[in-house]
Amino acid sequence: MNRIKKGDQVIVIRGKDKGREGKVLEVLPHKNLLRVEGVNLIHKCRKPNPKQNLKGGIFKKEALINASSAMLLNPVTHKADRIGVKTLEDGQKVRYFKSNKEVVDI
Repeated sequence: MNRIKKGDQVIVIRGKDKGREGKVLEVLPHKNLLRVEGVNLIHKCRKPNPKQNLKGGIFKKEALINASSAMLLNPVTHKADRIGVKTLEDGQKVRYFKSNKEVVDI
C-alpha cells in the first residue's frame, strides 16, 4: 500500500521548495515520484500548433519530485507526520498517522 496517494495534502520537507504545501496531482509508484500542485515549478516552452489550436509561449508547470521529499500533512496538528499501515477487523488496510493514531482514510 502506498503511503502517499493522489489527492493527499502533503508538505515538502527537502529541497528548494522546503516548507511548501500542496495537493498531490500525480503519483508514479514504480519510480517513487510525485507531482505536487505549486511545487517544483519549471518553465516549459511550447511552439504554436494551428492544427490543434495550441498557442505558443512560455508556461509554468509542476515537475516531478521524489516521494521521500514529501510527507503527509496532518490536519489536526498542521505538521508533517509519518504514516503507518494497519489492518482493520474486517481485513481492510488503512493508513494512519503515527503521532495520534488517527486513521487517514476509510
